[in-house]
Amino acid sequence: MGSNDSQVVLDLFPWLKVYKDGSIERTAGVEVVPPGLDPETNVLSKDIVLTPETGVSARIYRPNFVTKHQKLPLVVYFHGGAFCVASPAFPNYHTSLNKLVAEANVIALSVGYRLAPEHPLPAAYEDSWAALRWVALHEEEDGQNETWIEDYVDLDQVYLVGDSAGANIAHHLALRIKDSDLGQRFKILGIGIIHSYFWGTNPIGSEVADRFRKELVDKWWLYVCPSDKGCDDPLINPFVDGSPDLAGLACRRVLVVVAEKDILKDRGRFYYDKLVKSEWKGKAEIMENEGEDHVFHIFNPESDKAKSLIKCLAAFLNQGKGYC
Repeated sequence: MGSNDSQVVLDLFPWLKVYKDGSIERTAGVEVVPPGLDPETNVLSKDIVLTPETGVSARIYRPNFVTKHQKLPLVVYFHGGAFCVASPAFPNYHTSLNKLVAEANVIALSVGYRLAPEHPLPAAYEDSWAALRWVALHEEEDGQNETWIEDYVDLDQVYLVGDSAGANIAHHLALRIKDSDLGQRFKILGIGIIHSYFWGTNPIGSEVADRFRKELVDKWWLYVCPSDKGCDDPLINPFVDGSPDLAGLACRRVLVVVAEKDILKDRGRFYYDKLVKSEWKGKAEIMENEGEDHVFHIFNPESDKAKSLIKCLAAFLNQGKGYC
């Protein structure tokens, strides 16, 4: 690129840079690792295509020791990355899913939704919805089903779990599924909301004093979703006028996880408070990671607190009581 073309016109720190000629350089979440047998956890994984028309794929995981027709819960997982970076093949997510599957003894489907800006929102939501439709197809005996789903999954035990942007996706899908045909085809037992990416125009809690990070998060959202509603779009702010009522969540259990040093923590707490005060009939629990920042467990998976978070999530998936 020439000197003019190489000029950075938007630095979306720490995710990507946009140049004058319109090209994009992702500066985070670009590394990938192949699937396969993880010797540390004895978890096996492989990549599959979910929607050939769009190229949407997923990485599916199972314990290597699981016997055929042993039915396990299914975790449909949505990764974070502000809707614009990362993938199921990103090393940190691959490591995290291996650990979760081993700890919880579940099957996991990590969805590779398409990223903004090449695929602006709501593409990520539609791709994730297509993944749920793909799962539901396994109730049909058409001979084209994924064997790991057909042989090892109990479709009456499905969970939606995500961190950051992925937690946002899990929330919206749990609302959308209740009155859909998918809601009649398999049951969502619970959703795991980890360090959720919810936001709003007017600052709350620690956002008031932390103007630097408030402006950073504003910039991220306005880039991936350039709507006339800005940071009060119902996709990012679930409590503005026009947002679906939380009573419509299609599950009976919700785990909300927040981190003490996370700029997004007050939105997570607010979500939990609104949920327990709503007419939703389920049980919600909140866990706070003291002294930690946003998705610390993804970037430091060997820390004691990251291991505790995975154990907490595993207990939730196994329907434990007082899991945190």
